[in-house]
Amino acid sequence: MNTTTSSTSAVDLLRQQVRIAHDIMDATMADVTPEQAHWTPPGVANPLGATYAHCVVSEDFVVNGMFRRQAPLAAAAWAARTGLSEPMPAPGSPAWSDYAAWTRRVSVDLDSLREYARAVHAETDAYLASLSDADLAHALDLSALGLGQQTVASALTLLLLNHIGTETGEIACLKGLQGARGYPF
Repeated sequence: MNTTTSSTSAVDLLRQQVRIAHDIMDATMADVTPEQAHWTPPGVANPLGATYAHCVVSEDFVVNGMFRRQAPLAAAAWAARTGLSEPMPAPGSPAWSDYAAWTRRVSVDLDSLREYARAVHAETDAYLASLSDADLAHALDLSALGLGQQTVASALTLLLLNHIGTETGEIACLKGLQGARGYPF
């Protein structure tokens, strides 16, 4: 009689969820044209390309800058290759006040941005794979971001997994407003 059981660790589950979120975003972005990416929606909503760029750059800065404490890819190996005409203003920096204007003026090369996104996703998965379930329980003070005390797990869920999902939803909506199918399913 085989008494072994299969158990999924919290890290394995988080990696799977992030991988699925990336897959859904990638599929949602797969048929986006440059015209759709640069279309300026009415009101204060951000253009689709800027929204996608924001999600990818933010993930790079959260994973590499905040958690790994190393230079984000956009500032190191991928500097000048992200597909963005200018860097995204950093949250919390004096330049952040220019973020709304940046979303309206940034030009996005979708093919280059998709390649940068794949590199960021690989870095994210490598970081997550390096964690143990015990690492996920470590405390973090995210009061500066208005999120108070968190664990590594809750911070990754809020700043990474949730962010990918909400931005994918915005992209799907922006596609729909332009007469295209939002989600690919």
